[in-house]
Amino acid sequence: MTPPAPRAPAARLLRRTAAPAGVLAGVLGAFAYVGVVDPNQPGHYPVCPLLAYAGVFCPGCGGLRSAHAFVHGDFPAALQDNALAVGGYLVFAVVWAVWMVRAVRGRPLRIELGPVHLWSVGALLLVFTVVRNLPFGGWLHP
Repeated sequence: MTPPAPRAPAARLLRRTAAPAGVLAGVLGAFAYVGVVDPNQPGHYPVCPLLAYAGVFCPGCGGLRSAHAFVHGDFPAALQDNALAVGGYLVFAVVWAVWMVRAVRGRPLRIELGPVHLWSVGALLLVFTVVRNLPFGGWLHP
């Protein structure tokens, strides 16, 4: 019996980068859709139930409008619609770039979030939600 032929470097690279490339394709597809279908026009997307029933802006309110403005290069409007979402876009870009570099090098992406990190993210979401619903936080309204 002959041993199996070693995989070609290009095939190995494609296999390693398939997951990050697939995730990027999905995110770009979602951003392209939101860029084409304007969330500022009523009837295209569902209304936030928390805003509709309680009149409270959740941390995600304005996220689609923010993504639409971001796609069109209107960064001040994107920040106005949901500053936390814009920060999330930037964090995603950095994490994705690190993931792709590690995949090319043949190393797995390891993100180990401890309780402190998770509580910090929760606190940030809570503070953002509370401040944007107070009178002096009107500049954070979408």
